[in-house]
Amino acid sequence: MQEAFTAAVEQWPAEGVPRNPRAWLVSTGRFKAIDSLRRRARFDASLQPLAAQLGDAVSQPPQVADESVEDDRLRLIFTCCHPALPADAQVALTLREVCGLTTEEIARAFLTPAPTLAQRIVRAKAKIKAAKIPYQVPGRADLPERLASVLHVVYLVFNEGYSASSGSSLTRHDLSAEALRLGRLLAELLPEPEAMGLLALMLLHESRRESRTSEAGELVLLDDQDRTTWNRELIAEGVALVDRAMRSRQFGPYTLQATIAAIHAEASSPTATDWKEIVGLYDVLLRADPSPVIELNRAAAVAMCDGPAAGLALIDHILDRGELQDYPPAHTARAELCRRQGLTADAVGSYRRALDLIRQQPQRRFIEARLRELSLSQGTVAFSGPNP
Repeated sequence: MQEAFTAAVEQWPAEGVPRNPRAWLVSTGRFKAIDSLRRRARFDASLQPLAAQLGDAVSQPPQVADESVEDDRLRLIFTCCHPALPADAQVALTLREVCGLTTEEIARAFLTPAPTLAQRIVRAKAKIKAAKIPYQVPGRADLPERLASVLHVVYLVFNEGYSASSGSSLTRHDLSAEALRLGRLLAELLPEPEAMGLLALMLLHESRRESRTSEAGELVLLDDQDRTTWNRELIAEGVALVDRAMRSRQFGPYTLQATIAAIHAEASSPTATDWKEIVGLYDVLLRADPSPVIELNRAAAVAMCDGPAAGLALIDHILDRGELQDYPPAHTARAELCRRQGLTADAVGSYRRALDLIRQQPQRRFIEARLRELSLSQGTVAFSGPNP
C-alpha cells in the first residue's frame, strides 16, 4: 500500500484523480504485491503457485457495490454496530476502537465501572471472533437497523466533547466538532426524525459553547451565561430541525431532548424560560427512555418550577434508591438546591462528595469556590481544597 500511495502521488497530478480513488489504491496495491511475490518466487519456488493464483484473481479495479456511506469514519461506525452484538456492546466497542475514547470515558457515559466496561468490550471482541462475524460495510438496506446504535455513538462522542470527563478544559472541541460533522452526514444519509433530532440537540447545545466558560476558562452556569453571545445561526438551524422532527410524530428521545434545549435557547432569560413545559417534556421523555439521569434533569426543572425543596426531595429519592451515587452532577445539583435553602451543612457534604468524583479541573475549581463561600458564611476557616 505504501508503494500504491507513492504511485498515486506520482501519477495523479499528471493523469488526474481516478473516478474511484479507493478502488484504484487497492488494485494498485494488489499488483504491487503480486510483482513483489513474483520477484521473490525466482528465489523461492514455493511462492509461484500463490503468485499465479493472485494474478488470475485480479482484473479491473473493483467497484464498491454500495457507496451509500461515503465518509470513512461513518462507514466504520456502521460496520462496528453489528446487530449480532448486544446494543451496549456495539456502542462501547465502536467508541473505543473507532472514535478513540478511553475506557474510562466510555464507562462514565454508561455510568459503569471502568473494569466492567472493559470486560464488555473484551466479550464483544470474543463474540466477533467466535461467531466469525465478517468485517463488512453494510449495504444501504441494512443501515436502518443499525441507526439507533450509530446515533447513540455520535451522541456520546458529542457529550464527551461538550463536557469532558477529565482534564484541564471544560470541553473538547475536536470531539464535539466531529460529532456534529457525523450528525450532519447521518441526517443527510438517513433523514429519519431521530437523526434530525440528534443533530438539532447537538446544534442547540453547541450554540452556547462560548458562553459556558469565562475568559480565564472557568465554568459559567446556565443562569449566569451571556445569552447575547449564543450562536443564533446554530439555534435557528436546530429549532428548524426540531420542528421537522416533531411534525413527523415519529420522534423519540433525541427529539424530545432537543425540544427542551430549544426552549432554553429561545428564552431571553432564565426567568423567561417555560419551566412547566420543560417538566412536561421530561415526563414524556421518562416514558420514552426511563433513566435516573433524566429523572435528575427533571428534578432540576421541578426545582425551577416549584421551588428548590420540591427538586431536592426528588433528588434525594433518586439517591436513596442507590442510583447515581457515583454520578457527580447528582451531588452538585443536590448541593446547589441545599445552598439555595440555606442548608449549609448538607450543601457542603454534597459538594465534597462531588469533589471526590470529579476529574475535570474547571468543575473542581467551581466547587472549591462554592465551598469557600459556604465556609466564610459559617465564619469558619476558608476551604483550601483537598489534601494532596
